[in-house]
Amino acid sequence: MHFSQILVGATAFLSTGVVAQLSGTVGPKTSVASKTAKKKCSVLDYGAKADKTTDLGPPLASAFAACKTGGTIVIPSGDYALKTWVTLNGGSAWALQIDGIIYRTGTAGGNMIFIEHTSDVEVFSSTGKGAIQGNGYEFHAQGSRSGPRILRTYDVDRFSVHDLILVDSPAFHFSMDTCKNGEVYNMAIRGGNWGGLDGVDVWSTNMWIHDIMVTNKDECVTVKSPSTNILIENIYCNWSGGCALGSLGANTAISKIQYKNVYTWNSNQMMMIKSNGGSGYAEDLVFENFIGHGNAYSLDIDQYWSSMSTIAGDGVKLTNVTMKNWKGTEANGAQRGPIKIACADGAPCTELTISDFAMWTETGSKQTYTCRSGYGSGFCLKASGSASYAAVTSTVSAAPSGYSAATMADDLKTAFGTTVSIPIPTMPASFFPGATPISALAGS
Repeated sequence: MHFSQILVGATAFLSTGVVAQLSGTVGPKTSVASKTAKKKCSVLDYGAKADKTTDLGPPLASAFAACKTGGTIVIPSGDYALKTWVTLNGGSAWALQIDGIIYRTGTAGGNMIFIEHTSDVEVFSSTGKGAIQGNGYEFHAQGSRSGPRILRTYDVDRFSVHDLILVDSPAFHFSMDTCKNGEVYNMAIRGGNWGGLDGVDVWSTNMWIHDIMVTNKDECVTVKSPSTNILIENIYCNWSGGCALGSLGANTAISKIQYKNVYTWNSNQMMMIKSNGGSGYAEDLVFENFIGHGNAYSLDIDQYWSSMSTIAGDGVKLTNVTMKNWKGTEANGAQRGPIKIACADGAPCTELTISDFAMWTETGSKQTYTCRSGYGSGFCLKASGSASYAAVTSTVSAAPSGYSAATMADDLKTAFGTTVSIPIPTMPASFFPGATPISALAGS
């Protein structure tokens, strides 16, 4: 699907009673076909060569200048080198078709491809084989993450990014900063097994992110502040850090976020909300239909997260948070139980709901549930109140009924390291057990 105008309005109520819907239309206003009919700008006509040596940067910039007011910039199949980074600034009603493989050869920081201040944009591969190979191992083997991000969008409205493969970024893979009305789907992201190599980070408004596979050791698909009206579904964290909200700091403003159909394999956590001090709010959140296997943490709300410095403030206030229909197994339930709720004593969590939650340990025969300063229903949460309270831990030694859950055919057996080239993957046929991609994979 190269043209998407999806409207999920006030009728998109969840069964939980929480509204966590898109607030309007997402995706580009005009189709790729109409853009291409107006003008087509192949980078080959501007000096690009598919020889894996000639710098694609200047030809891509020239092709964009020619098509930025309406048209399709095409990078045909073949191998291209990118030595100088490209900023695609302004214009509207344009598309970037990446059917070749772009290999990073430059060493500067920043963003390999940076898209900003534009609207009605589509970035995609028509074959599902277009890829950007960041060769991040060349930095990581030296202990450095000082290289560039692969792809960043800033202040972009009515856009889509889809059917692309991003591999081995020196830093973050894909960030969406202060964007709105976007759709991101059918992507495979594969990075090194090291923190700081985020998969997808988004702090934006009215976004639909679906059918994404991420391998790395940090953020899988993570929402940061400020964000509102974001729907994230059919996510495959395949040996990753896992999905999260955060880290959250001062003046946090997050609302109406829904994650559904999230499969997490051998990752740090299935879902985490992370902060340490700070202020503001995160409210009207839904995390439903989660399956996990082999993860260190499962449900992890940690408002005393020691991996970030303490920020001034009583804490970020969490309100109206639903966790529903979680299944699977965790690595060691006695060491790290499947439910860890550590809310800020200065801003206790309220209206938390945990239901249909059945997980069991892969090691040993017991697991723990821990709650601190959290109110609502389910497991160790206190039913009512507003005062802080010390952590309460319960231990169980019998597996809950219904915890068994499916695995995925593409589950990795080992992680990718940081010292050798990471191969470009093919797109998986599915991103959640039993689920067909919402939009057909390109080339299928």
